Amino acid sequence: MIESRPAPPKRRPTVEDPWWIKTVLLAVAISFLVIFLLVPLITVFASAFQKGLGAYFATFSDPAAFAAIQLTLLVAGIAVPANLIFGVSAAWAIAKFDFPGKSLLITLIDLPFAVSPVVSGLIYVLVFGSQGWLGPALHDYNIRIIFAVPGIVLATIFVTFPFVARELIPIMQAQGSEEEQAAISLGASGWQTFWRVTLPSVRWGLIYGVILCNARAMGEFGAVSVVSGHIRGMTNTIPLHVEILYNEYNFVGAFAMASLLACLALVTLVIKSLVEWRMHVQEKSEEPVSSA
Repeated sequence: MIESRPAPPKRRPTVEDPWWIKTVLLAVAISFLVIFLLVPLITVFASAFQKGLGAYFATFSDPAAFAAIQLTLLVAGIAVPANLIFGVSAAWAIAKFDFPGKSLLITLIDLPFAVSPVVSGLIYVLVFGSQGWLGPALHDYNIRIIFAVPGIVLATIFVTFPFVARELIPIMQAQGSEEEQAAISLGASGWQTFWRVTLPSVRWGLIYGVILCNARAMGEFGAVSVVSGHIRGMTNTIPLHVEILYNEYNFVGAFAMASLLACLALVTLVIKSLVEWRMHVQEKSEEPVSSA
C-alpha cells in the first residue's frame, strides 16, 4: 500500500507595496537630501570661490586662520585618542563583566547626547573658571583651564566620549566572552588576549567609532565657544573662526574656512562608507556556505 504524502503548502504570493508609495518615499528622501545637504554644500563652495582662487587661498594665509586650523587638529589629536582609551575600556568592562553600577555607567556614557553642548561648556566654567570651585586654587598655581587650550580639550572630550564606546558595546556584547576564555585557558595573558582576540574582532567597529568621534571633535562649536573666550589666533578653532569672519562681514573668508570643514566632513563620510563596505564584505565572507 502506497502511503500518500501530504501536499506541500502553497507558497503565498509576495505582497508588494504599491508603486506610488515607493515613489513618494523616494521623492521625500531625495528632496530632503537636496534641500538640507546638497544645496547648502553648493552654497558654501560657491560663496567661498565668489572672488576667485586668489581670495580663497588668501584666507588660509592669515595667521589667525592658520592658528585656528592648528588648534582644531591639536584638539582632535588629543580628544580622539583619549576617547579611544576610554571607549575600549568602558565597552570591555560593560560587555565582559558584571559589577555594581553597570547601568549607571551606561547612562553616564549617553549623557552628552542628552545635555546641550552649551550646558556642558558652562559646567566647565563653573568648575574651572576664575569664580568657580577650583578656579582660585588653579590661579594660585598659574594654571589656566578656561579661555585656554586645556578647557577646549576638556569640553571636546566631554561631547565626544560616547562615540567609540557606543560603537563597541553592542559588538562586544554580541560576541560574548567564549573566545577570550578559550585563549586564557590556553595560557594567554590578559594583554595577549586583548591584542590577539578581542581587538581584531572589533577592529571595524573601533575604526567606525574613531571616525565619528574625530568628525564631531573637529566640528564642535557650542561647548568650545563657551570655554574658549574667542581669543583670536589663540583659542579659536575653525568653527569659531568662521563665526568671527562672518560677523566681520568677511563672507569669502568665512565660507572659505567653512569649505575646509565641509571637505573634512566629506572625507570623513568617504572613510565611513569604505569602513561600512569593508565590514559588509567581511560579514559576507564569514557566512557559512550552505551545503547542497
